Amino acid sequence: MGQKHERADFSRIKNFPISERKNKVTTADFADVEKYGRTGNITDLLPRQLKAEDMKKIASAVKAAAAKKRAVIVAMGAHVIKTGCSSIIIEMIKRKIITGIAMNGAGAVHDLEIALVGATSEDVEEEVITGRFGMVEETAAMTMEALRSHPECGFGESVGRYILDKKMKHADKSILAVCASAGIPATIHASIGCEITHIHPKTDGALVGEKSFDDFKIFTASLKHLTGGGCYLNVGSAVILPEIFIKALSAARNLGDEVKDFTAVDFDMLLHYRPGVNVVHRPLTTGGKGYRVTGHHELLLPLLYHMVVSA
Repeated sequence: MGQKHERADFSRIKNFPISERKNKVTTADFADVEKYGRTGNITDLLPRQLKAEDMKKIASAVKAAAAKKRAVIVAMGAHVIKTGCSSIIIEMIKRKIITGIAMNGAGAVHDLEIALVGATSEDVEEEVITGRFGMVEETAAMTMEALRSHPECGFGESVGRYILDKKMKHADKSILAVCASAGIPATIHASIGCEITHIHPKTDGALVGEKSFDDFKIFTASLKHLTGGGCYLNVGSAVILPEIFIKALSAARNLGDEVKDFTAVDFDMLLHYRPGVNVVHRPLTTGGKGYRVTGHHELLLPLLYHMVVSA
């Protein structure tokens, strides 16, 4: 026989009317499909809830920063290029919305290849079997030629100017070339052994390090322009750029720049530790706003662009 366990007496539960309850969601929060039908503005389709509200606040912060001529710095992993979003970044540079770019070393690889042949991103799984992965001649050779051709420039500007010098067929699709033309900083933060250009006989590791270190100083100096309403967007970098940012931020503050009261954003497919603490949390303890929106670049960046440039 089963045990006669005590049971809660639900007949004694006290209820109250729904009119006395506080609600987190109302019909006023719903996506306004009717308004969208009149305006055609996708922002009207975003509910007044959760990450949709964050996207509106992020777009508003970027627009305000541009209007006040404060920095809008985009630190981007190479997948931003590989997902076809370079043209969005480029257009925001041309519209004087984005004022600075930071990339990992892979970003320079893909950006240069796009400029040269209009294509990039090899099949790693297939090519690594035979040891052909990363072994194309032009990418490494041209990177080194670019770094030597412009001794007065950092890594990013050297590659951007080299693309322009060579009048590459797809230079207009190169973020680095567009930054060089626009006169805004584009910094490359190499990690030795992480880029295909490092496994070539023509690669000079000392020069790669020297140029990347120069870019780190350029990047550090640019952070002071975030103060008072700027925006820092970490897009698709889980480790390298968040680590670069927190060190550069400390250096900038040590040199006397407050770097405070700005908006920090992390856009990525997954939530990672370093962007959370090094971009969104720790830098903003002295003031500012932080947001994390998880999703694919090829969806989030077109959405952000529309929200920023639409009336």
